[in-house]
Amino acid sequence: MKRSVPIPFRLPPPRARQRGFTLIEIMVVVIILGIMAALIVPKIMNKPEQARVVKAKQDVRALESALDLYKLDNYVYPTTDQGLQALVQKPTQPPVPPHWKAGGYLMRLPKDPWGHPYQYLNPGQHGPIDVYSLGPSGQPGKGEIGNWNLQ
Repeated sequence: MKRSVPIPFRLPPPRARQRGFTLIEIMVVVIILGIMAALIVPKIMNKPEQARVVKAKQDVRALESALDLYKLDNYVYPTTDQGLQALVQKPTQPPVPPHWKAGGYLMRLPKDPWGHPYQYLNPGQHGPIDVYSLGPSGQPGKGEIGNWNLQ
């Protein structure tokens, strides 16, 4: 029967065990991260404005749908003077809607993502009615988001 003789395990010299990254390797990684950040950060920073536009488009569609329901019940859209408030509270000025739905057509009127009220025209300039947000500027004629330019 043969016996195996243990061979002592030798650790490599201390200098070989402690080898780390060189300054050039670290600088290459930092440069790559900087390039990636320069390409990605501008794209991420623009997303909140795109989200506001999408929200405004969704609100305009919802308001237009509520106005269509109002018209189905009452045969006409609210007047410009009655405004979008006619979707929340029964109008008291003529023409008073004969079959206004109890509880209204909306719980409350939303504000656009920039904090402005949505606008309403009957008759509209772009169709039977216009429902729109004044957009980021809050001023007419400067980038409105309306039911006539939704995709």
